Amino acid sequence: MARNLKIRDLTLRDGQQSSFATRMSQAQVDRCLPFYKDANFYAMEVWGGAVPDSVMRYLNENPWTRLETIYKAVGKVSKLTALSRGRNLFGYAPYPDDVIDGFCRNAIESGLGIMRIFDALNDVDNVKSTIKYVKQYGGIADCAVCYTVDPKYPEPSFMQRLMGKKRPQPVFTDAYFLDKAKQMAALGADMITIKDMSGLIPPRRVATLVKLFKKNISIPVDFHTHCTPGYGLASMLAAIVAGVDIVDTNCWYFAEGTGAPAIELVHVFCKKLGVDTGVNMEAVAKINTQLREIRKELNQSVFGADKSEPKAFNPLTDKLPAEIDALFDKAIAAAKADDEDATIDACRKIEAYFGFPAPNELVQKAEIPGGMYSNMVAQLKQLKAEDILPRAMELIPSVRLAAGLPPLVTPTSQIVGAQAVNCALDEKAGRPMYTNKSSQFVGLVKGEYGHTPVKIDPEFRFKICGVREETPYDTSKYQMQPNPELPEAGGVKLAANEKEVLLLELFPMVAKTFLTDMKVKAYAAAKPAEPKAEEKKAEEVKKVVITGNAVTAPLPGRIIELKVKVGDTVKAGDEIAILEAMKMENAVTTDYAGTVKQVLVQPGENVATDAVLVEIG
Repeated sequence: MARNLKIRDLTLRDGQQSSFATRMSQAQVDRCLPFYKDANFYAMEVWGGAVPDSVMRYLNENPWTRLETIYKAVGKVSKLTALSRGRNLFGYAPYPDDVIDGFCRNAIESGLGIMRIFDALNDVDNVKSTIKYVKQYGGIADCAVCYTVDPKYPEPSFMQRLMGKKRPQPVFTDAYFLDKAKQMAALGADMITIKDMSGLIPPRRVATLVKLFKKNISIPVDFHTHCTPGYGLASMLAAIVAGVDIVDTNCWYFAEGTGAPAIELVHVFCKKLGVDTGVNMEAVAKINTQLREIRKELNQSVFGADKSEPKAFNPLTDKLPAEIDALFDKAIAAAKADDEDATIDACRKIEAYFGFPAPNELVQKAEIPGGMYSNMVAQLKQLKAEDILPRAMELIPSVRLAAGLPPLVTPTSQIVGAQAVNCALDEKAGRPMYTNKSSQFVGLVKGEYGHTPVKIDPEFRFKICGVREETPYDTSKYQMQPNPELPEAGGVKLAANEKEVLLLELFPMVAKTFLTDMKVKAYAAAKPAEPKAEEKKAEEVKKVVITGNAVTAPLPGRIIELKVKVGDTVKAGDEIAILEAMKMENAVTTDYAGTVKQVLVQPGENVATDAVLVEIG
């Protein structure tokens, strides 16, 4: 009897998020769904991650409608999957149990079958509540162990060696990952995922971990990876040969590059290995017909240009050239022989033949997530300080170690990367390092995100946070978001039901804008049209005049909180606003003392670099 391998398709969530900034509209998703119903994937990841935020923020669509529509079309043929960050769900702050309870219950009632639960610190305490509620409401708890690597620490200098300083001991060993998997299994996990969100795991390491997990835990093991540094396909093949139960793939036109390996290439490998995936590849070919057109539409709307697409390939109808077919055989033989270099070489040649992106060598050598690197580059471009990128990269290991050696996954990857940039900027300006720090970095060091893999030096914590003891986030002090009536929408509540309340809790600013717009439009549609008021002429619009000291935005972003109002007295160093930029909350402080004369922005407003936020006289 052929061995079975289950396939989780990521195309409609991680696939579009990795390659197309999560911009697939409901109409585009709908075009694919009739064929997904026939494809017979074990599971389809369609929700969570950036999807709920993005469909409101960019598409003006309801996230719950996205999940419910897909479930209505696909039914129970494939289990619908979402990704959540345990106690953080989709945000940065831990939520109390009643929010997690309500979220899990509503998600499962809306059609969710599997919740993939991870924690950015691999702190098992942070996934307990979600496991409990997912199982309570009939869902499958898929617990992810986040794969990461130890930093490449600089060699100790001659003098440091004389003083007895050595490189830190490795933390992220096989035993470390197995321990996390065992703890999650003991809490009731129904499956364990090796979550290699950065694509950093090479074939030999994943084969070792798969065998170790299969030997020591009795629940299915899933492997999730990305192809950015060039290991993805080779490591997936190694995991399959090692006996993994489930693998995560994308359909052809959303696969490889920054995304997961292509189901079509996995299909060829499995056919040669005598492994049955159960996937209807004829239906997958029809999905790809739609995705090819959607890819073109997204390239134009998101990137303003057509990015090169891979060579068309249908494994059911297209005959591989003899030399490429031989590469598949070579890769399989190498994986079985544990010849890592040969496995990687053959798989990269296969990917190159089909025109998939070449490995990102910088990410591969730096061993940091591609998204973390691109965020650092973007941050420095906005600050016109690209010259310090090499120094910021050098500082990552020391910043990460000082902060307890967190795994590099959202949001900790962005927190560490942004802080390395801040430290490099401090150094360049002649300031002590850690003069500038994001509120998230302070929270991470303080202990608000949970237990870090390595204990943080109490003196460093005192320097950053003003306290020496680890201080967990106190969910008992959590305050629900306000739910006001909207006069502009006839006095209805901003959030009318539990699902809308949850959107408001999880995405306060984005959901407020989305729900307000939805309610105002519904109200306007229900009443007779009124004559439009004449627009003010340009010369009638009041010009803002600044006579005092201006506090400006240090980088582009969104105002999420104002700390002052007109008439307040401030002193130099006081916080005047919180700016969300690069997924980080940045405290904007004033260099001036005086009285607030004008506040020129509102919460939720997007601002450019150097935009005036507050005038102080």
